[in-house]
Amino acid sequence: MTDLSAFPIAKKWPAKNPDRIQLYSLPTPNGVKASIMLEETGLPYEPHLVSFDTDDQKSPAFLSLNPYGKIPAIIDPNGPDGEPLPLFESGAILIYLADKSGKFLPQNSARRYEAIQWLMFQVGGIGPMFGQVGFFHKFAGKEYEDKRPRDRYVAEAKRLLAVLNERLADRAWVMGNEYTIADIAILPWVRNLIGFYEAGDLVGIADFPHVKRALEAFVARPAVMRGLNIPARN
Repeated sequence: MTDLSAFPIAKKWPAKNPDRIQLYSLPTPNGVKASIMLEETGLPYEPHLVSFDTDDQKSPAFLSLNPYGKIPAIIDPNGPDGEPLPLFESGAILIYLADKSGKFLPQNSARRYEAIQWLMFQVGGIGPMFGQVGFFHKFAGKEYEDKRPRDRYVAEAKRLLAVLNERLADRAWVMGNEYTIADIAILPWVRNLIGFYEAGDLVGIADFPHVKRALEAFVARPAVMRGLNIPARN
């Protein structure tokens, strides 16, 4: 049996199945990228809830795995060369799990980089910009009298949605008929924007029908349905 005792995080979240990938996460748009990918690939894993309510992400145990203090993070006990691999950043985790499983990332080199390009589009654009819309529309920022910051991020969210809508106009998924990590990265954020953030009308989601169609297909996938609720909240 694999020994994870060298990882301080394993003391706070003991592994019942240490031979499986250990997932430390919460069902946020970034968190569910990892859980959906694990469900889609069928790789054996064990989820651990990192509760923001109790600041688990700021605990020394979690920071020992991710000094940035963000979810998700994983430990693969059977990493490259048979050694345990600790890994954080959801985009990096998606690429790693795709390579490990041989799924959801094109094998052709050119198309592989094209898919990674769209993953970076989410990491650098959609995630930060949609997150700011949420802050200024639903959370503390909504109390600010000056609406210029909110409007700036709303305008950028619309621009990103327009780019995505055009990309999906003649494609089932971002990479065409092939469902990839690009979709797994992007679509949870679209779902969060119009669902949890309640910003669908604000960004004019009705103006992006191809995005809406792809989102509907995405959330109908059984693995996505499961992954959206993993780890289960207490």
